[in-house]
Amino acid sequence: MTIDWSAFTPWSAAIGGVVIGIAAALLVLVNGRIAGISGIVGGMLRPRPDDFAWRLAFLAGLLVAPLAYATVVALPPVTIEAGYPVLIAAGLLVGIGTRVGSGCTSGHGVCGLSRLSPRSLVATLSFMAAGFITVFVVRHAIGA
Repeated sequence: MTIDWSAFTPWSAAIGGVVIGIAAALLVLVNGRIAGISGIVGGMLRPRPDDFAWRLAFLAGLLVAPLAYATVVALPPVTIEAGYPVLIAAGLLVGIGTRVGSGCTSGHGVCGLSRLSPRSLVATLSFMAAGFITVFVVRHAIGA
């Protein structure tokens, strides 16, 4: 494995982390809601009139922000080295995992850990361990 040091961008990553933290904190302070994407999307699947607008605005921001960023900076090329069956299976597994884990990485990893939630700590450690194991198996055991 090699590291492409020219692509190492600690300042932009730190700024992005601060922006995510501020957005999550504002959502909790202003709306009393956790910025977990699976929970936000799940709430849109069974909408309530008093609850739908902020969810739609949050998701619209997730979609519009990269487009706005692309007007200032050229986006890196996206390369996906998997076929549709693998992508569909991965999406289903992530969806099932967020239901079983009662949340996603953004809800547990960003918001739950900042609230010192023991459940979120266990969930985040589980996400990370599953990721490490998957990369090891794919790269070394299967050799893909």
